[in-house]
Amino acid sequence: MQAPVVSIVIPTYNHAKFLRGALNSVIAQTFIRWEAIVVNNFSQDDTVAVIESYGDPRIRFVNFANQGVIAASRNHGIAVTAAPYIAFLDSDDIWYPEKLAKCMRRLEQGFDLVCHAEKWVGPGDRTRDIAYGPEARATYSALLYEGNCISTSAVVVKREFVERVGRFSEDAAFITAEDYDLWLKLAGAGAKIGFVTDILGEYLIHEGNQSRVALRNMEAVMAVVQHHLAGQAGGSGASALRIRRRLALIYYSGARGLQDSGQFFAAWLYFLKAVATYPLVPKFYAAMLLNACGRKP
Repeated sequence: MQAPVVSIVIPTYNHAKFLRGALNSVIAQTFIRWEAIVVNNFSQDDTVAVIESYGDPRIRFVNFANQGVIAASRNHGIAVTAAPYIAFLDSDDIWYPEKLAKCMRRLEQGFDLVCHAEKWVGPGDRTRDIAYGPEARATYSALLYEGNCISTSAVVVKREFVERVGRFSEDAAFITAEDYDLWLKLAGAGAKIGFVTDILGEYLIHEGNQSRVALRNMEAVMAVVQHHLAGQAGGSGASALRIRRRLALIYYSGARGLQDSGQFFAAWLYFLKAVATYPLVPKFYAAMLLNACGRKP
């Protein structure tokens, strides 16, 4: 068997009912020089039986207690694999067959990280086609001040760059936004980031926890941004205004997450925080009008 070119890191915990779909989508890849490591957080369901049922030497698992920090699972998966490229796949997401092939072709054009478009599935029967990027939005400055435009399960990245920046941060304050921190570190280290416009996978949004996840992610993004801004305080008035706009956009993201889950009253607090922090963003007011009408985005 030829040495793998891509190491696929799949963290999981009690997701046996989803994991088979994720692994089936890996098996179906037209690009076959991969290895997959399932980093199992000592699941109490049939996770191990699902993995062992494949009998494919390219698929293996390790048990690893991540103490609630998924970044630790991803870092452990990186540490126990060796291919020159790394891809991440959450155990409840899936890839389409051409995912690795098309990403590798894009990487061969001189990029260090490639991210493809995805279909968001859920909650319920909802689906949305999401395009990431473009490349002008993936510089360090643009990622920091305009927000994340990269999705973890849609990424293939050069291992050397991930190792150079110290892998994922395991800071508990960054949980749910540790990927955003990694993209910032990679861009800051000079990684060239590219995008594939084709939809090459599906990202599952679970029902029932959107409001809690929205607020937790808002807080985590705030922590990441403040961490990266820490050495930039005291700049010009223009940079101070840019910082205020970025913080306002984070509050806005929390409000939109609450609005999307039907928590219209709770969303008002964060819409008002966004406007109070930086009132010169027209989309704030359009979203607030929808919220006043009890309508989701």
